[in-house]
Amino acid sequence: MRIPMDTPYAHPTCIPMDTPYAHPYGYPSGSPQPPPPPPAPHARGLPQGAPNARRQRPLLGAPTRIPVRIPMDPPTRIPMAPRSPPAPCPPRTHVAFLKTHKAGGSSVLNVLHRFGQRRRLRFALPRRYQFGYPRPFRAERVKGFGPRAPPFDIICHHMRFDRREVQRVMPNDTFYFSIIRDPAAAAASAFAYYRSIAPAFRNAPSLRSFLEAPERFAGQRGNHYAKNLQWFDFGLPPPRDSRALERALASVDRTFAMVMVAEHFDESLVLLREALCWPEDAVTAFAHNSRASDGVPALSPEQSQRLRLWSLDWALYTHVNRSFWRRVEAFGASRMEAEVSRLRRRREAASRRCLQGGAPSRLRPSPTGGCGPFQPPGRARILGYQLRAGLEGEERERCARMATPELQYKDILDRDQLGMGLGWSEWGWWGGGLSHNGGNGIGME
Repeated sequence: MRIPMDTPYAHPTCIPMDTPYAHPYGYPSGSPQPPPPPPAPHARGLPQGAPNARRQRPLLGAPTRIPVRIPMDPPTRIPMAPRSPPAPCPPRTHVAFLKTHKAGGSSVLNVLHRFGQRRRLRFALPRRYQFGYPRPFRAERVKGFGPRAPPFDIICHHMRFDRREVQRVMPNDTFYFSIIRDPAAAAASAFAYYRSIAPAFRNAPSLRSFLEAPERFAGQRGNHYAKNLQWFDFGLPPPRDSRALERALASVDRTFAMVMVAEHFDESLVLLREALCWPEDAVTAFAHNSRASDGVPALSPEQSQRLRLWSLDWALYTHVNRSFWRRVEAFGASRMEAEVSRLRRRREAASRRCLQGGAPSRLRPSPTGGCGPFQPPGRARILGYQLRAGLEGEERERCARMATPELQYKDILDRDQLGMGLGWSEWGWWGGGLSHNGGNGIGME
């Protein structure tokens, strides 16, 4: 099964995901390991490990060559004693999710959409499908924002993050979280999707040419899709030296209570459920915006490493990865393994119960103008879901919520909050997937 992709900004489309689910506890088998970090220099000739030894701070000659000494494989194999079940707690309902590009955010959106809609929570929604990206987020871009407007509970659509502006919209007790992905896989996927948009991709004759020398093509403006994309989404400034880099990473820790890791998506869902005190069925979700396997480019270990070291996203990813595995260790390795197994069994059961063929499939546009996942230009094909015949009543509604693509779901939430909500019986499943009898209304801000 593949990790889902999120929806882009330049077009209201679905971004393909090309990184498979990794082994639950460790770096994905068969994938390139990061290079071993060089030994840290020590001050005053003190031996390594001496109590007064201080690590020398390396200066940044260029942002893309920042040495990051964070291991990709934190010690997650240490046996952990099983923990007793946590005491009951009320579910958290004030949530802000930074949906980064090409990192599994569409599946997270489905989780948030379903939870919020069932509990009649108020979403901070963009006027169309994103909050003015790539410009920084501003509170005024939220539909219905104002001094006399009712408070919002959830914000989760694409933005370039600005903490102060988001805090103008969300309550003080909001839980902030995000998701990040290995920048090598993200860059290869971005090339296929954004080639007509980013000058760096458009000017490269092929993916192979870009991978051989990415710096040759990325010197123009508008290339945030090609380099440092996740750093850009987090709203972080380009660091001028190693201290500025550390400050930027520390600001991520201060703002976000949790950052999920796309390569360990199910483990991330387990940790998210515990942090939010949500029921198991809330995080049982299908993979959205995943790409057909024949459209996934294969990278050599050398190409992957070149892309990682070329981008600030690698420093962000390794920093988040270390924090993530510390959280897994605190959760308990044996407990995590059991929770992930239960989550996957629940997803498989839902697939058999809800989906035709029990799996995603290629969908064609429906006759009414509605659609399954938007198909980006080019060869990549995005998979969608066809509901199994014979579903009725609450079961059909539950399955439809799990299978609805994010753009259509956002339209449903829009109508709900405007008092024009449509019952799920008014949304039909045609040959091409979910569509409303009045059309899809897809557009961009």
